[in-house]
Amino acid sequence: MVTTSAAPTIPIGRPCETTRALTQRRCFTWNIRRTLARSRADGRGRARQSILRPRASIRLAADAVQSGRADALFSAGHTGASVIAAHGAFGRITGVDRPALATIVPTRQRPAILLDCGATVECRPQHLVQFALLGSAYARLALDCDSPRVGLLSVGEEASKGNELTVEAHRLLKHAPVRFIGNVEGRDVYAGDVDVIVCDGFTGNITLKISEGLVETVEHLLHDELSATFGTRVGYLLSRQAFRRFRRRVDYSEFGGAPLLGLKGLCIVGHGRSSSKAVRNAVHMAARLAEHQLVDGLAREIALGAGSGTPQT
Repeated sequence: MVTTSAAPTIPIGRPCETTRALTQRRCFTWNIRRTLARSRADGRGRARQSILRPRASIRLAADAVQSGRADALFSAGHTGASVIAAHGAFGRITGVDRPALATIVPTRQRPAILLDCGATVECRPQHLVQFALLGSAYARLALDCDSPRVGLLSVGEEASKGNELTVEAHRLLKHAPVRFIGNVEGRDVYAGDVDVIVCDGFTGNITLKISEGLVETVEHLLHDELSATFGTRVGYLLSRQAFRRFRRRVDYSEFGGAPLLGLKGLCIVGHGRSSSKAVRNAVHMAARLAEHQLVDGLAREIALGAGSGTPQT
């Protein structure tokens, strides 16, 4: 859990490297207090059953935010349990039926937002419209994008391409109060032509994990090629700063986690194998978004969007 005032940052659960990572963060003076959880949610059981266990860590953390003892929740544990616990403790913003995980992804031009990345696996067309509203509001608040361009992830650019979900969502988005520019194919996700990419949680989670795997594979292939001969090793030494900058641009740990949008409380969900660097940056993100009152801003944006019947151009 994260607070933005003099109140403590409260790691809940078993002692681990998280506390050490927090104390090593130079831009904060952390006041750390630990709360002991007697059980934790993991991938071996069902998420709903996990959070029903007595003193489950994710449940205690969500309750602390709901009660006002903390301003935000960060979890790198079971995603399903995190979503269920946050949803149950915070409730949904008026006008939102399903929450969405919003991940910032690199593009050729500027960062973009991909949502949903796993919170709502089974969606209806109206849910994707709500994701577009949430994503647009988040882009304005977090990326300082005045008029976010919204694209719908599908198998083709034509409105008729895709399954029943995307075809109907495309029709609804054309009349929604967002700057909808049409369908986006998988190969164009990182082109930078849109600021918000909307999809169901099943598709978004697969897209995100394929991207992470591709980055790791490219890095390994580059390492193999650059260390193959004396000449390539010299070339690497001359260009290693460029490679480091490239690594920072595509490294998920630079952002730390993804906010769960659409709830009345702030929850950041991290990768299941988050490094200490990712945990630091996720807590930093949670503190920054809490200070900027992201939840209140999203609620205002959704209310304005629901009251507008005309699409943005």
